[in-house]
Amino acid sequence: MLTARQQAGEVRNDARQDARQDARSLLVEAAARDARGADERRRLDPQVAAAVVEAGFPRHFVPAKWGGTAGSFAQLLADASAVAEACAATGWCAALYAAHGRLAAYLPEQGQYDLWTHGPDARIAASIVPPQGRATAVAGGWRLDGEWRTASGVDHAEWVLVASWTPGRDGTREHRIFAVPRAELSVRDTWDSVGLRGTGSNSVVGDGIDVPAHRSFTLDALLRPLPDAARCHRVPYPMVAALIFAAPVLGAARAALRAWTAECVQEASRTPGQNLLLAGASARIHAARLLLEAAADRADRGEITPLAVAENRRDAATAAALCREAVDELFHASGMRGQSAGSPTQRAWRDVTTAAAHGALGLDGAADAYADAVLVSGGAR
Repeated sequence: MLTARQQAGEVRNDARQDARQDARSLLVEAAARDARGADERRRLDPQVAAAVVEAGFPRHFVPAKWGGTAGSFAQLLADASAVAEACAATGWCAALYAAHGRLAAYLPEQGQYDLWTHGPDARIAASIVPPQGRATAVAGGWRLDGEWRTASGVDHAEWVLVASWTPGRDGTREHRIFAVPRAELSVRDTWDSVGLRGTGSNSVVGDGIDVPAHRSFTLDALLRPLPDAARCHRVPYPMVAALIFAAPVLGAARAALRAWTAECVQEASRTPGQNLLLAGASARIHAARLLLEAAADRADRGEITPLAVAENRRDAATAAALCREAVDELFHASGMRGQSAGSPTQRAWRDVTTAAAHGALGLDGAADAYADAVLVSGGAR
């Protein structure tokens, strides 16, 4: 039998869960209403960006000591894909705000304090791969100059993670990441893409910005688990990066399937070819979901081995490819309906095509990593 304290704790947990679900539902509704507007203005509406915060995305991976959720990858997959089904750009920014909170947890303690001393909901944009700009060592830290491209959601961010090459101790160069207040950077309107237009993935520019040493860490730190940390901070970056990028691809693919069915399939006149396409596309998208759910479960609960890391990269890249193939077939079967600027099928096709082309979802790199891990481990599974 539960004690009174345990019962009270369960009630509080249930209330928090209900509040989170309500906030997510409100975000989905707001994102759906503004999906076309975000596409046209090339950035999220401020109210939608605020709803992303209310739904808990920026705090999802923030350590509990700063008031964050330190949440699971399975929950992020479910939430981000649901939002992306309403608006791919919103789902993309939501997933990345969560992911960047996880990256910022690798900052030294004082750096984390700078970001989260006023609460865990700081929206963090990032441009860390490849390294760009210039970093010069100065007393107490670094000085940054230059431009960093494609920082998704930067218009609504409070902080930005940027990366540059810096000299290493052994004479080699290091891929170093810096946390910079958004107010110290200027934004260049450079994002005019085919898809994911509403993400506002513009460039940021810095001119002589001083960054203290405690707001910096090297990329290789992401390969090592944080000591005494929650599970989400003990998983190496390569095990989950592709999974996070694939989550909004899955949601956008579901949106494409729903839009194509509504626009192009009529009960009284549907053809055998349409039936076959509907079944095949839905099966690909369903298979993608199963691959991503397995990858999320592996990240949340599985043994962390080189092979498990490679399997996650393989499965996330394959899931994105399945979604892209399904949506491509749907769009090309949409006829003149899909050519309309206001067609949801066309917008979903553009979004999936752009999102699935992200470097983190490349099949070649995932295949190389998987083959290497299989040969070392002794066999595929």
